[in-house]
Amino acid sequence: QVQFVESGGGLVQPGGSLRLSCAASGSIFSIYGMGWYRQPPGKQRELVARITNGRGTNYADSVKGRFTISRDNAKNTVYLQMNNLKPEDTAVYYCNAWPSQSDYWGQGTQVTVSS
Repeated sequence: QVQFVESGGGLVQPGGSLRLSCAASGSIFSIYGMGWYRQPPGKQRELVARITNGRGTNYADSVKGRFTISRDNAKNTVYLQMNNLKPEDTAVYYCNAWPSQSDYWGQGTQVTVSS
């Protein structure tokens, strides 16, 4: 069973950037879709971005043009580059397969966008 460990979160000012990393304990080569999800305070978890093994990507409207998802199967790692961050991006960010698998949820990494 694969486990994911997210890192790279932190406190950043509006307009700033962060790069999140998701390290898998096993191979992600066989996982067709990988996704980044987030859960804002008091809200439900939502899909932010996804990428397939064919490198096809899809983004939530709220992050299009600002976030970029990528995957490195050789390193078993998925990344989320976040630019021009806004206060509404504040959330705990998680990675998981896409569609998500209940056994794969990790602890997430906190992103706080505030001046």
